[in-house]
Amino acid sequence: MSDKQKDSPNINKNVHPPIVAMVFIIVGLLMGYLAPILAGMPPLLKNIGLGLTFIGFLFGVGAFLEFRKERTTLDPHGSVKALVKSGIYRFTRNPIYLGFLLMVIGFPLAYGSLWGLVVSPIFMVTLSRLVIEKEEAYLEKKFKGEYTAYSSKVRRWL
Repeated sequence: MSDKQKDSPNINKNVHPPIVAMVFIIVGLLMGYLAPILAGMPPLLKNIGLGLTFIGFLFGVGAFLEFRKERTTLDPHGSVKALVKSGIYRFTRNPIYLGFLLMVIGFPLAYGSLWGLVVSPIFMVTLSRLVIEKEEAYLEKKFKGEYTAYSSKVRRWL
């Protein structure tokens, strides 16, 4: 195996964070249809759901811009060239995954379902186990003390 092949997180190639998020969004929507928690949800809660979804999208855009500025990859299976610590990464180590979490809560809420709130902790644990822990181990190995210092100052989610 070449050094280039070894220089990536040990994440299963079949695990794609956007797909994981989409599965949880669909589960939240389906559960809202099959087992509504709150019938006749107030429009305010639906608007909050739309807002959370939009904010989640903005987190992803902010992360994309920082990765582009540093000329490194967004691919969780790829080799990174730089440790991104600027922009939104000053507040959260995982803004894309935090954005997905807001969407997992927001999409179902916008459609009148509270199930996004129920499945969100399961989403967080799933993403942590399948992706984040492996990414962090990779970054620790690649950037050593620089990543340790960064992770001691900036929280994983918020």
